[in-house]
Amino acid sequence: MLDKHGLLTQPIADVLQKLTTPMVFGMVAILLFNLVDTFFISLLGTDALAAVSFTFPVTFAVNCITMGIGVGLSASIGRLLGQGNSKHAAQLTTHGLILAVILILIACSIGFFTIDPLFRLLGAEDKLLPLIHEYMSIWYLTIPLLVIPMSSNSAIRATGDTTTPAKIMMLAGLINGVLDPLLIFGYGPFPELGIRGAAIASGISWFGALCASFYVLTRKVKLLAPPKPSEMKQDWHQILKIGSPAALSNALNPISGAILMMMLASQGTVAVASYGAAQRVESLMLLVIMALTSSLSPFVAQNLGAKQPERVKEAIFLAMKFSVFFQLFLYILIVPLSIPLSHLFSQDDAVQHGLWMYLICVPFSYGFQGIVMVLVSSLNAMQKPLHSFSWSFMRLFVFTLPTAWIGSHFYGMEGLFVGIAIGNVMGGVCAFWYLRTGTRFEDAMLEGRGKAKS
Repeated sequence: MLDKHGLLTQPIADVLQKLTTPMVFGMVAILLFNLVDTFFISLLGTDALAAVSFTFPVTFAVNCITMGIGVGLSASIGRLLGQGNSKHAAQLTTHGLILAVILILIACSIGFFTIDPLFRLLGAEDKLLPLIHEYMSIWYLTIPLLVIPMSSNSAIRATGDTTTPAKIMMLAGLINGVLDPLLIFGYGPFPELGIRGAAIASGISWFGALCASFYVLTRKVKLLAPPKPSEMKQDWHQILKIGSPAALSNALNPISGAILMMMLASQGTVAVASYGAAQRVESLMLLVIMALTSSLSPFVAQNLGAKQPERVKEAIFLAMKFSVFFQLFLYILIVPLSIPLSHLFSQDDAVQHGLWMYLICVPFSYGFQGIVMVLVSSLNAMQKPLHSFSWSFMRLFVFTLPTAWIGSHFYGMEGLFVGIAIGNVMGGVCAFWYLRTGTRFEDAMLEGRGKAKS
């Protein structure tokens, strides 16, 4: 496949901007998808909203499988395309989709028959179990429809096309937004299905995304080929070698979030409410950096495949510098808005003060957090998944959580927020030092270059 999107030849800053901008819109579509679901389900009452809230850890855990496969696919396909081996890239895409479907079917089969005991274990009250069962029984049956477009989008992005996956995500969001009220409340000829309607609407939107992604893979980027059973095991091993640590890295975030929530719970409900509101703001403030790190992966993989490690290194440092300066610019903007924002998310004076404290303390450190995110994405693209996992683990469990605990122990909620910021800064400084002065990162690029030659 030719360098259609300029990843190997065009100016680095221009390429990264061209890759990142559509990704931002795609991620906004995902956020809106979740917000629309939450809004319409909340209209059914507190029990319905609580029931769906209990499903979030389970649905995220299942989706971690798909996200891991997607990382493995993107890194492997990008490397092959950089080498000019589009035939093997198409075959690996097919094998990766088969692997993703098999793994999700196994997970969903286990989940379907353990709904009640699993959610009792998570603390769901008996009165919520029927609602949870209504939602999850359909979710488990339809989630395989999402696996293929999610994995396909990773394969498409590996070619350097981030616009098409964004359009597919927007399509799914539009279908879901239209069907949610119709199926939940039974408007017009549609039946009133309540919480089941939300799950069915999601399933139909995923089917729409599946059809669109299959069309793109077969007609536009030609990244599907007949499976070869004799080579399937080798391709699965290659994808899982990168994807398994990536899936575990994704799982670290909710685990660390749960630990932070436990620390905050000891400070009282005000601290918990303040942190919960702050997470909504944080997801928006980190959106551009998340899109940038996702866009960086195909750039790094293709250029290593094309034996251009210096271009890779320049892009990584450019992304890190952008992360620091862009997030600092956002922080300067958010400071004068911190009081109005705190009033927007809560009517309680104590919660408003807690959210204000968070917005003053933590967003200052997001640029340093972005440095680690850039490093993690780059290492995955270099097919160094264990190194990538190590940095994800260190950011959360070596830097952020210990400093948050120390701050909480001595200064309560405010100290915990300051501790999070200090942990982010420490992680970012160490990651930059590792790149600037360490030899292991250079070895990783040289090894990647060596693989490209073989």
